[in-house]
Formats: sequence, C-alpha cells, structure tokens
Amino acid sequence: MTRTASHQLFAEALRYFPGGVNSPVRAFRAVGGEPFFAASARGSQVWDVDGNEYIDYVGTWGPAILGHAPDAVMYALGEAAIRGTSFGIPHAGETALARQIVAWVPSVEKLRFTSSGTEACMAAVRLARGFTGRDKLIKFEGCYHGHGDSLLVKAGSGALTHGEPDSAGVPAALAALTLALPLNDLAAVAAALNANRGEVAAIIVEPIPANAGLILPEPGYHEGLRRLCDAHGTLLIFDEVMTGFRLAKGGAQELLGVRPDLSTFGKVIGGGLPVGAFGGRAEIMDHLAPLGKVYQAGTLSGNPLAMAAGLAQLRELERTDGYAKLEALGAALEKELRVLFQRHCPEHQLYRRGSMFSLFFTARPVRNLADAMTSDRAKFARFFHALLDRGVYLPPSQFETAFLSTAHGEAEIAQTLRAVAEILPTL
Repeated sequence: MTRTASHQLFAEALRYFPGGVNSPVRAFRAVGGEPFFAASARGSQVWDVDGNEYIDYVGTWGPAILGHAPDAVMYALGEAAIRGTSFGIPHAGETALARQIVAWVPSVEKLRFTSSGTEACMAAVRLARGFTGRDKLIKFEGCYHGHGDSLLVKAGSGALTHGEPDSAGVPAALAALTLALPLNDLAAVAAALNANRGEVAAIIVEPIPANAGLILPEPGYHEGLRRLCDAHGTLLIFDEVMTGFRLAKGGAQELLGVRPDLSTFGKVIGGGLPVGAFGGRAEIMDHLAPLGKVYQAGTLSGNPLAMAAGLAQLRELERTDGYAKLEALGAALEKELRVLFQRHCPEHQLYRRGSMFSLFFTARPVRNLADAMTSDRAKFARFFHALLDRGVYLPPSQFETAFLSTAHGEAEIAQTLRAVAEILPTL
C-alpha cells in the first residue's frame, strides 16, 4: 500500500502538534512507522487519504459499537443539529439519555454528564473524597482512568504504550495519595486497606481491564473488592468508560453481578461524540453542587448532539439485539484465531469478552501488568504492520484492546483470518 498523502499530512502535522497527533497512541510510536490519515469511515471500514481501505478493529477506541456513521445515529444527529448544537441550558435530551442509563444500570440512581471519560473519572474521585472525608485512593497497575493527576500513577493505555506508566507534571505529594496495586491480588488490597485504615476514600478499577491489553478478572475478584470496601467504609468505583454499554446493557457490572457505589461511563453513550458520565447512589451524588459541597461543572456537559447520538445508539442496540450479535461474532473470530495461533505461534495469549479482544505474544498467562509486559512487542509490531498492509487495522499498540462492531460480518472475519494465516508463518 502507498501512503504518500498520509506521509505529507503527517509531516505538516508535526509542525503544529507534539508528535504530530492529538492523542499519543495515534503516533504509531509503539509499533514504528507513521500513522495513516483517515478520510472517511462507514460501517466496519475506514478509508485513508490515499484511498486505501481497512477493516477497522479500533472503532474510534470503542464508541463505534454499531460501526461508523450508523443510519440511526446520523439521523438523530441531523435532527438535533437543526435545533442547535449547544445550549448551556437544561434540555430534555439530557433527561432522556439519563433515563435510559438509569434503567439499564441498577447501581446508578443519579448521574451527571461530562465531556469525556477522563473528566468523569476525575469527578468521581473528587466526589468519593468529598463524600468520605478521606484523601487516599487505591487503583491498579495498568488500569487507565484518564489523564487526571491523581490517576496517572502506574497507568495503562497511552502512558504505558510510550514506556512511561507515570507522567511528569504530577506533584509527588498528590501521587503519594494514590496507592497502585497489582491486579487480581485481593491480599494486596486487604493489606493496603489495613495499613491505611480509615484513610482510603475509594478503590477505582476497570471491572474488565482493557488498557494494558484485555486482562480478564479472576473469579471472585470483584466480589472480594466489594466485601473489602464494605468492611472499611471505602467506596467502590467501576470505571466503565470502556466496558459500559459495550459488553451488556448494564455494562461489565451486569456480567460480574457486583454493584459498585459509583460508575463512570463514556464512549458508547456518545455515539461517537465527546461525552462522559458518572453516577451512583443518590446519597453520594447529592453531595455534588448545587446540593452539596463537591464542585463539578462543564460548559458542554449534556451537549444536545452527544445526547441525541448516544440515545439513538443505545436504542438501536436494544432494537437489533446487538449484544447477541456481537457475542456471536466475537466467539467465531476467537475460535478460528485460536486454531491459527496454536498451529503457527503457540507462545501467545488470546483474551476476549464479548466484542473486545486482545492478543499477547507471550507464553505466560496474563493476569496483571507484569505479565502483560512480558509480551514480545517487536513481534506485535511486525504483526500489526503486516495486517495493516493487508487492509486490517488493529490498535497500534500491544497495550490496547481491539473492538468488533455490529457492522462487522462474516466477510470481514474471513478476510481477517486469511490475512492472519498468511502472516503467522513469517513472524
């Protein structure tokens, strides 16, 4: 494939943006080479400015659960845009989407919209601290909860992709309030809570971690977190920015059968537009201004375009039984990939939950960040570029999760499997 126009655009972008991009992982630094520049996207496909076509397993990093530019969402956007792109005033669209979220997620009694998942996680942590009167926070190594200062401690996603799971510019005194523990280790959580008795406001966790690659929780792990939080008066926050409304109507918490005190959302609930939300028990949420002393605000919170797109997407998922289709697609892809990898590359780990999947080039089962770091990233980079040259676009990092959409079908799966079959014997 030739990418001459992308190369020229990237050269110009380097003049205006740090690294030529507006989010680090887009720069392809983890896999080498230069990024392609998108021209358009529809369904399961994306086209670059050179006219190359790709099967897209990134899906704008999760939101495109119906594929790109689905008719239901585009129609809702058009209708909303005619009425106005932004109000800064309460409107019925906010309530309509909130009603849908509360109906689908039993742990959420009240919520507030934000403009991003990062903002939602920042606000949820602040609210937990304000509600409990405590300062410390427990998070888990490799879990990424956005780029808020308190949360960029042993983070995943883009921070990990670029070899630096922490960030310069985070004050040491603030980072000291965040205790980062290994995933899937309840004993470590119990020890941390006992050592900081009465000081930990919240435990925040991705219920199915997906920012160091997809890492599946061990049986009983979240039930154990719930018991420990209850015993210590600590709030449990599920970061469902990635998993919310993607794995099930009620998100990962529906599948796990565990009810958190607070949840954060984003991605799918915006239909591809910038959006976030956090919510939980009413008694906690009522500590937010204007009722309580915990301040949070946003000019574009509840933006009418995002509300309309998100509501249309959720309704379409329900109307078409989208989650059943996604599970069937995911199972079919996983089954055939396992056959190919066992035949040609036995030292690998393949993990999937619903429409999310991830591949590690390591013989070691991946249950935490330390295990994920044993993956052969050079081999992943070769695999990534070989697929890209065959028109299959995976996330450009070992430490990201791939996504299916309802727009993917048998043809896309078959083309992907043919490409993988060609590549594996040459890696």
